[in-house]
Amino acid sequence: MKNIIVGQSGGPTAVINSSVAGVYKKAKELGVKKVYGMVHGIEGFLKENIIDLDEYLDNEENFELLKRTPSAFLGSCRYKLPVVEGNEEIYEKIFELLDKYEIDTLFYIGGNDSMDTIKMLSDYAKDHNKHQLFMGVPKTIDNDLGITDHCPGYGSACKYIATSLKEIIRDNSSFGVEKPTICIVEIMGRHAGWLTAAASLCKDNDCEGVDAIYLPEVPFDLDKFLNKVKTLAKKKSSVVIAISEGIQTKDGKFVCELNDDDKKVDAFGHKQLSGSASTLANIVAKETGLKTRAIEFSTLQRAATHLASLTDINEAQMVGEKAVEEANNGKTGMMVILVRNDSEEYSCTTDIYDIHNIANVEKKIPLEWIDEKNNYMKDEYIKYAKPLIQGELLPIFKDGVVTHLVRK
Repeated sequence: MKNIIVGQSGGPTAVINSSVAGVYKKAKELGVKKVYGMVHGIEGFLKENIIDLDEYLDNEENFELLKRTPSAFLGSCRYKLPVVEGNEEIYEKIFELLDKYEIDTLFYIGGNDSMDTIKMLSDYAKDHNKHQLFMGVPKTIDNDLGITDHCPGYGSACKYIATSLKEIIRDNSSFGVEKPTICIVEIMGRHAGWLTAAASLCKDNDCEGVDAIYLPEVPFDLDKFLNKVKTLAKKKSSVVIAISEGIQTKDGKFVCELNDDDKKVDAFGHKQLSGSASTLANIVAKETGLKTRAIEFSTLQRAATHLASLTDINEAQMVGEKAVEEANNGKTGMMVILVRNDSEEYSCTTDIYDIHNIANVEKKIPLEWIDEKNNYMKDEYIKYAKPLIQGELLPIFKDGVVTHLVRK
């Protein structure tokens, strides 16, 4: 490889920049001359908005600071490549720019839609005799990419969710009034409840855990939910419930749409979901007269690098390095995956897999891991997720506040 370029796409994570660090580190070890970064993903690349990563990462201090920096250092985008037919000029523009900067390989760090970009570019290169290679690097707090055991970014989001819920439980139980406060916490998750399942990780010797968990994998029944709340309210002075933003009724209606059918969509045609907790809190208050509180974690769960999992950071860097290694061996149209070793002590290795079997395929939580009767997670999930939140990497502080690496 002579020169390479790396981009970031979709919703950021607490460790997405560790994958950039991994790509850069391994490329330099292999003697790659230039490591370019796309500013705002493939959309920025089409505008020839790129930077030379040597300007930022040629010293150890910045390299370590990058791994402690949240969001997408290079800038992200939600740009969807159109189908080739009728849009050949867009694809030709991409390859013209790759040729101009003598770029051999393009690495794209992202989730389902980002892997679709890798699939389309690698297919176009194959069909039009282009020499460039394309490698996908997994990233998503949603943990819904297929084949890979889990996705970098998920472990850190789990750590934040479990920690924050533990703190919310302590706060909500402070007053001990006769009538409890019903606290409903909304966690990201459109069709897959991986993030909300992490609410179960806050249960420990010093915390009784949340009282119920509602996931998109199980149809939401409003009447049963209200009965659950009423039953809990008779027994407890504090009730905390975790829900996925994408929970929906058996007829396919999102809970957040119960009071609003006019939901906007993003660049990929996905409905923008939010407000499920507020909707349910209002319904509970109206039906029961109880005091309610709605909390929406929103972007906090993907931006909390100060609470990132060291295991997650290390694996995010590892998949970046693996992508470069495999591209150096001539591989293309592939995504790096994490493979959990079959041993008592947790460890993961890396491999690669055909992007065509991953792009646009959404992996959901196995139903056998969900305790539908008690609205909770079974031990199988705890065993799966607990190792992913282990370890910490302390932030670098300046004047009492964390410091980050930012583009000039």
